[in-house]
Amino acid sequence: MKTSNRAAILLAHGSSDNLWLAPFELLLQQLQNRLGAQKVVLAYMELAEPSLARQVQNLVQQGYDQIEIIPLFFAKGMHLRKQVPKLLAQLSSELLPSCPQLSLVLHEPVGLEAEVATAISQVIARKLA
Repeated sequence: MKTSNRAAILLAHGSSDNLWLAPFELLLQQLQNRLGAQKVVLAYMELAEPSLARQVQNLVQQGYDQIEIIPLFFAKGMHLRKQVPKLLAQLSSELLPSCPQLSLVLHEPVGLEAEVATAISQVIARKLA
């Protein structure tokens, strides 16, 4: 039985290459180990499954109504400025009749976080040293 009605979806771009998908699976495992009972799942924009729409629908069917989407993107491109908000609005209108408390929150991409930029600059500086 779930302990909260809150869940998170880690959203990655997607690829048909399983080697490209592997680091996201590892990240998900690490987060699940760290967060315990907090529900966290992966979704992809394209070329891989599950899709964002499928994961939102799955979570709502499981009883979650507070769903946070955390883009594993470096910046806020066309997907995050237009496509994802449009999809989330469509999903909200479809799912609200059966889940009136539904809240879909799209966060800024993790790449815009200051600590991510710092970590990347440290890795690059180390490689160039």
